[in-house]
Amino acid sequence: IQYFASIAAAGGAGKKDSGKGSLEDQIIQANPALEAFGNAKTLRNDNSSRFGKFIRIHFGTSGKLSSADIETYLLEKSRVTYQLKAERDYHIFYQILSNEKPELLDMLLITNNPYDYSYISQGEVTVASINDNEELIATDKAFDVLGFTAEEKMGVYKLTGAIMHYGNMKFKQKQREEQAEPDGTEDADKASYLMGMNSADLLKGLCHPRVKVGNEYVTKGQSVDQVYYSVGAVAKSVYEKMFN
Repeated sequence: IQYFASIAAAGGAGKKDSGKGSLEDQIIQANPALEAFGNAKTLRNDNSSRFGKFIRIHFGTSGKLSSADIETYLLEKSRVTYQLKAERDYHIFYQILSNEKPELLDMLLITNNPYDYSYISQGEVTVASINDNEELIATDKAFDVLGFTAEEKMGVYKLTGAIMHYGNMKFKQKQREEQAEPDGTEDADKASYLMGMNSADLLKGLCHPRVKVGNEYVTKGQSVDQVYYSVGAVAKSVYEKMFN
């Protein structure tokens, strides 16, 4: 990547577009953003890549580098909601909670304590070789260089915050029924707000999903375990689609 970035700059492809960095900068700065959302601490590596990456380089008619795009594939969705004791969730969660940008905590309706969020605190929450404060600055700068609008950047942060709230949603079994119901709505309200959804609709979809039977749709009840499985599935799907 560094080689192609250098060639781009030498060939005049480093000219900046309004509102974003040069092609050289964009090629290099793609890494901090990808690593924030796709790298995590594992047993053997503090900064292990958990995604596949395919870089496509485009050349103009003159043979000079004209553009580049990267296709990514998150290979470990399960890490979003579960980690081994000596491992950690994806770096972005801890970067946000580092309090380097307090305005993010306010916007996402979260504290700076990782242990307040069950999805990201099952293993380690700090890594000696990684400064989450500095990494958040690098990630945020990478978004700007890559040409993200302020709205797009805030949208990514909001989805990340919503996932943390998803992990704190609680459900209980209705009396004399094998049917789950919400045990409070505070975290569902926060997650829904960040995702631009209606909280009641979210909870209804989790506890009483509509399924297709033949040519018709019917509403079915779910047990507490089934609802928690659905919550985790939604959280992992949101993260995967956001990353890819």
